[in-house]
Amino acid sequence: MAGQLESVPAVEIDPDGTFKYILVRVQRAGGAEHRDVVRGTAAAEFHNHIFEKVNPEMEKLGFECKCLGGGKIDHNSKDKKMRVFGLSTGYGKADHAVTVEILKKVYQDYKITWSDDKK
Repeated sequence: MAGQLESVPAVEIDPDGTFKYILVRVQRAGGAEHRDVVRGTAAAEFHNHIFEKVNPEMEKLGFECKCLGGGKIDHNSKDKKMRVFGLSTGYGKADHAVTVEILKKVYQDYKITWSDDKK
Protein backbone atom coordinates (compact mmCIF):
# COMPACT_ATOMS: atom_id res chain seq x y z
CA MET A 1 0.00 0.00 0.00
CA ALA A 2 2.75 2.47 0.93
CA GLY A 3 4.41 1.96 -2.44
CA GLN A 4 1.26 3.09 -4.18
CA LEU A 5 1.07 6.15 -1.96
CA GLU A 6 4.70 6.96 -2.77
CA SER A 7 3.85 6.86 -6.48
CA VAL A 8 1.71 10.00 -6.06
CA PRO A 9 3.96 12.92 -7.11
CA ALA A 10 4.87 15.15 -4.16
CA VAL A 11 4.66 18.32 -6.26
CA GLU A 12 2.75 19.34 -9.37
CA ILE A 13 3.03 23.09 -9.97
CA ASP A 14 3.40 25.49 -12.88
CA PRO A 15 6.98 25.88 -14.14
CA ASP A 16 6.95 29.67 -13.67
CA GLY A 17 4.88 32.62 -12.45
CA THR A 18 2.69 33.41 -9.45
CA PHE A 19 -0.25 31.10 -8.85
CA LYS A 20 -2.58 29.61 -6.27
CA TYR A 21 -1.63 26.36 -4.55
CA ILE A 22 -3.14 23.91 -2.10
CA LEU A 23 -1.62 21.46 0.36
CA VAL A 24 -3.46 18.14 0.07
CA ARG A 25 -3.39 15.10 2.36
CA VAL A 26 -3.71 11.91 0.34
CA GLN A 27 -4.43 8.55 1.99
CA ARG A 28 -5.79 5.13 1.17
CA ALA A 29 -9.51 5.00 1.89
CA GLY A 30 -9.83 3.90 5.52
CA GLY A 31 -6.05 3.79 5.99
CA ALA A 32 -3.89 5.65 8.47
CA GLU A 33 -0.85 6.16 6.22
CA HIS A 34 -0.88 9.47 4.40
CA ARG A 35 1.21 11.72 2.22
CA ASP A 36 0.96 15.50 1.93
CA VAL A 37 1.35 16.86 -1.60
CA VAL A 38 1.49 20.31 -3.19
CA ARG A 39 -0.61 21.24 -6.23
CA GLY A 40 -0.69 24.65 -7.90
CA THR A 41 -1.53 26.33 -11.18
CA ALA A 42 -2.31 29.74 -12.62
CA ALA A 43 -5.19 28.10 -14.50
CA ALA A 44 -7.16 27.99 -11.23
CA GLU A 45 -9.21 31.11 -10.56
CA PHE A 46 -9.98 29.81 -7.06
CA HIS A 47 -8.22 27.27 -4.79
CA ASN A 48 -11.17 24.87 -4.97
CA HIS A 49 -10.63 24.55 -8.74
CA ILE A 50 -7.31 22.84 -7.99
CA PHE A 51 -8.94 20.47 -5.48
CA GLU A 52 -11.76 19.69 -7.92
CA LYS A 53 -9.12 18.48 -10.39
CA VAL A 54 -6.92 16.57 -7.91
CA ASN A 55 -9.67 14.80 -5.94
CA PRO A 56 -11.18 12.73 -8.82
CA GLU A 57 -7.67 11.79 -10.02
CA MET A 58 -6.80 10.46 -6.56
CA GLU A 59 -10.19 8.74 -6.12
CA LYS A 60 -9.55 6.76 -9.33
CA LEU A 61 -6.38 5.43 -7.67
CA GLY A 62 -8.31 4.47 -4.52
CA PHE A 63 -7.18 7.40 -2.38
CA GLU A 64 -9.09 9.95 -0.32
CA CYS A 65 -8.05 13.60 -0.31
CA LYS A 66 -8.39 16.38 2.20
CA CYS A 67 -7.33 19.95 1.50
CA LEU A 68 -5.21 21.22 4.41
CA GLY A 69 -5.19 24.83 3.21
CA GLY A 70 -3.83 27.01 0.46
CA GLY A 71 -1.89 30.07 -0.53
CA LYS A 72 0.20 31.29 -3.43
CA ILE A 73 3.57 30.38 -4.89
CA ASP A 74 5.79 32.82 -6.74
CA HIS A 75 7.97 30.54 -8.91
CA ASN A 76 10.99 32.08 -10.64
CA SER A 77 12.65 29.24 -12.53
CA LYS A 78 15.31 31.49 -14.09
CA ASP A 79 16.69 32.53 -10.69
CA LYS A 80 15.77 29.19 -9.05
CA LYS A 81 13.67 30.85 -6.36
CA MET A 82 10.23 30.26 -4.89
CA ARG A 83 8.24 32.24 -2.38
CA VAL A 84 5.24 30.69 -0.61
CA PHE A 85 2.75 33.15 0.89
CA GLY A 86 -0.88 34.17 1.30
CA LEU A 87 -3.92 32.06 2.08
CA SER A 88 -7.05 30.52 0.63
CA THR A 89 -10.34 32.21 1.48
CA GLY A 90 -12.19 28.87 1.26
CA TYR A 91 -9.64 26.46 2.78
CA GLY A 92 -7.67 28.77 5.07
CA LYS A 93 -3.89 29.16 5.16
CA ALA A 94 -1.81 26.07 4.51
CA ASP A 95 1.16 25.42 6.78
CA HIS A 96 3.67 27.13 4.49
CA ALA A 97 6.60 25.61 6.42
CA VAL A 98 5.33 22.12 5.49
CA THR A 99 4.80 23.22 1.88
CA VAL A 100 8.37 24.54 1.68
CA GLU A 101 9.80 21.25 3.02
CA ILE A 102 7.88 19.32 0.34
CA LEU A 103 9.01 21.75 -2.40
CA LYS A 104 12.66 21.48 -1.26
CA LYS A 105 12.63 17.71 -1.81
CA VAL A 106 11.76 18.26 -5.49
CA TYR A 107 13.51 21.59 -6.14
CA GLN A 108 16.74 20.85 -4.27
CA ASP A 109 18.82 23.57 -5.96
CA TYR A 110 16.26 26.32 -5.31
CA LYS A 111 16.12 29.01 -2.65
CA ILE A 112 12.61 28.59 -1.20
CA THR A 113 11.15 30.93 1.41
CA TRP A 114 7.74 31.51 2.98
CA SER A 115 5.91 34.26 4.82
CA ASP A 116 2.43 35.13 6.07
CA ASP A 117 2.36 38.14 3.72
CA LYS A 118 -0.82 38.50 1.67
CA LYS A 119 1.07 39.76 -1.42
